[in-house]
Amino acid sequence: MKIEKITATLHRHEIDLPDIGKSIESRMFVFVEVTTDEGQSGFGITGSILPWAVIACIENHLAPALKGRDVLHTEAIHAHVWKQLNSRAYTGVISNALSAIDVALWDLRGKRESRSVHELLGGFRNWAPTYATFGYPFFDERQLADYARKFIDDGHTMLKMVVGGEPSRTWRDDVRRVHAAREAIGSDAALMIDANCWFNPYEARLLCRAIEDCELMWFEEPIQQNDARALADLRANTSIPIAAGQMEGHRWRYRELVSHHAVDVLQPNVLYNGGYTESLKVAHLAQAYNLPMANGGGWPIFNMHLLCGLMNGGPVEFHYGMWQTGKHFFYGTPDPVNGRMTLSGKPGLGFTPNYDALEAARITDPSQSRLEGRDSHGYLLREAITAT
Repeated sequence: MKIEKITATLHRHEIDLPDIGKSIESRMFVFVEVTTDEGQSGFGITGSILPWAVIACIENHLAPALKGRDVLHTEAIHAHVWKQLNSRAYTGVISNALSAIDVALWDLRGKRESRSVHELLGGFRNWAPTYATFGYPFFDERQLADYARKFIDDGHTMLKMVVGGEPSRTWRDDVRRVHAAREAIGSDAALMIDANCWFNPYEARLLCRAIEDCELMWFEEPIQQNDARALADLRANTSIPIAAGQMEGHRWRYRELVSHHAVDVLQPNVLYNGGYTESLKVAHLAQAYNLPMANGGGWPIFNMHLLCGLMNGGPVEFHYGMWQTGKHFFYGTPDPVNGRMTLSGKPGLGFTPNYDALEAARITDPSQSRLEGRDSHGYLLREAITAT
């Protein structure tokens, strides 16, 4: 079963938040399909960062380099890419492009062997705990409290909110926001916060000191650039567990986080760090250091296989925007039920593309992919929001 063709296309989905406003979040992703010489196909995706560069990388570099190679030889494929195209261990575009292709290769392997990807990765269990990312960066205290209660009423038992991300706010504003969320959900539900690398080390430490009484499950990516040295310093000076790693690109970046004792929870995301092949190496590194893993960076329907397959796999992130995007473009995706999701056990990824929806949302003109009035995550900027 040889690689015959690799295609890559860009798509966008507008997400409405109940009681907040229309098109509050816009999600783009690159959809990749690998077709074999025997006519089978597998698929994968990667996210919205420099999507046209990712597509060009796939079409002009990875596809020609990988044509004719055996689908099952993922180690040989990665070795070839590293040696011939990425000997200096770049991250970013080439890691994202390779991630989408690798996910498609594991989907193909699962279909060929009539096994779910999580079984191929180790088959530790067919379920995982879940958490819901509910608290957008533009939410004020009242919106956070209202949405937190809504998600608890829907059966979620672990919630995550975003801090930072708003130039008009300071860390002191986030102190009030975190306390509002904790008060709304009570002491029994778990609460995490995520800064998306927003704060400098000084501000991150001040924020941690002021919210330690909120009993947070973790503080995700608190410091700019995921600086391993600064994360280690913060971790040594707060009781709040530190999590990071969703877009580190490859195993050597994760090694920096681990060797510096910078994190309590490691967060590889298969759509950004080389797919399942590279994520297995990260998972085994984490196991050697007794570190749990969790999903950061969303896209639960792909990352669930890693966290179900490995013995140190933890909760899967159902970020509202990416969760709803997955439901829109793929048939048969699981939902969380009372803080837990269960895999279907079907071969490969276990769900299938909705090609009609993909075609309707396809972007062919680079000018159409610009997100005026939105931040780098696709969220509408604060001044453009009309809350109800």
